[in-house]
Amino acid sequence: MLKIYGIKNCNSMKKAFDLLAELDLSYEFHDYKKQGIDTDTVKTWLDALGQGVILNKKGTTWRKLTEQEQQLALSSEIALINALTTHTSLIKRPVINQDGHYVVGFDEDKIRALK
Repeated sequence: MLKIYGIKNCNSMKKAFDLLAELDLSYEFHDYKKQGIDTDTVKTWLDALGQGVILNKKGTTWRKLTEQEQQLALSSEIALINALTTHTSLIKRPVINQDGHYVVGFDEDKIRALK
């Protein structure tokens, strides 16, 4: 089963939803703005993909953190997991998981390959 994580009102998410509909791929959506995200899931993503893939440093949420908060978030895996679960907008969108195969961010070719 394909599971997509993100925030409903995000442009990247809207493009991903449209593409999944075009490909007629069924999925379960987890809105981590409304539902939150658990530490185990975030740790799994970090272990599988790395901080550089999961942490969105280009977004407004990262830029709004103080330099001290940014340094703290990057100081250890536990601190990063805490930052990502507290400020879910720090997670790149979408995160798509299909049986342990991940696509992070809107990448049309990789999403089409899920079919």
